[in-house]
Amino acid sequence: MLTKGDDFPLHQSAEPIAFAGTDRNFYDRYFFNGYSPDGSVFFAAAMGFYPQLGVVDAAFCVLVGGVQHNLRASRRSGGERLDLSVGPIAITIDAPLERLTLRIAANEGPLAGELHFTARHFPIEEPRFTRRNGTRLFMDYTRMTQNGHWSGWLSVDEQRVDVNADWAGTRDRSWGIRPVGATEPQPPPEGNFHQFFWLWTPCNFADRSLFFHSNDDGEGSPWNRRAVLVGGASSKGSAERHYSDPAFAAEWQPGTRRLSKLTADFDRSTRLTLNPSGPVFAMSGLGYTHPVWGHGFDHGDLEVAHDSLSEAERTWGNPLAMHVQALVRADLADGDRSDSGIGVLEQLFVGPHAPTGLTGLMDPAR
Repeated sequence: MLTKGDDFPLHQSAEPIAFAGTDRNFYDRYFFNGYSPDGSVFFAAAMGFYPQLGVVDAAFCVLVGGVQHNLRASRRSGGERLDLSVGPIAITIDAPLERLTLRIAANEGPLAGELHFTARHFPIEEPRFTRRNGTRLFMDYTRMTQNGHWSGWLSVDEQRVDVNADWAGTRDRSWGIRPVGATEPQPPPEGNFHQFFWLWTPCNFADRSLFFHSNDDGEGSPWNRRAVLVGGASSKGSAERHYSDPAFAAEWQPGTRRLSKLTADFDRSTRLTLNPSGPVFAMSGLGYTHPVWGHGFDHGDLEVAHDSLSEAERTWGNPLAMHVQALVRADLADGDRSDSGIGVLEQLFVGPHAPTGLTGLMDPAR
């Protein structure tokens, strides 16, 4: 099966682009977020291709006035991997690794917009994420992350919001294997994983960007952890400072598994402190852990849906709000230098995590 991608030097095997390896869980995904300088408006978007499942899906969400508005769309792909549109949601690669455009066409829901992302630095390639469950491959993917500035506009219920270069945010691209689509009928003999500890903290400072993430097992041992500090807008070729073994300390909101503060020490002289500063964004709006709009589910030739989540519906305890991103004030002490900025603290905590005191499957922190 030949597609538009076959006219580009993108092949990874002896087969046409339409055929991505042999694992039905192969995926190729875009993610974006952005926020106003005062944190009053937050938006996020995603688009995922699942070549073995023949599905591509996308979502665009805006959190404003305490309400999270969600637009989701899904279609069958026919093997084509260069059609970056799903219903009203479309992505354009204006300059690879530098500029992208996200367009949300007018539709029956409340959201529309045209948003342009301009990178602040060359993308960060994170350590490869590989995780096995016994003999079965659970995850094996590569992710690149990149901070940038936004321009353009968005609208909610026909109320237009102009977006200028003071708006910051993050995008990532990841591809490889992770569970997608319908649940597999036969779990591994050891059973499915019931523990997942995930932190991700992309931060924007005036002239620098910082990324810290950690995937830990139940004992607190990291199976993927890294911090990277990189120069900002005028330093495309600036050096990256990588920290392979950061340590962190968590403080919890009472009766929840949500963080009230996170402190990370990258070395003896570099410390990051994050304090949540606004309402949380539920990642289920983008399909993560959603029971109907989970990634790779088949909704037919084309399906578009809209809903919203109030602030009360995004509190701890709702399964749709277990995986969240929270806007944070970010303070970085780096030797004799101090920086304050804004960032995002992504949180998904399932099962135990000994160092932070988490026990049980979803028991609140103590």
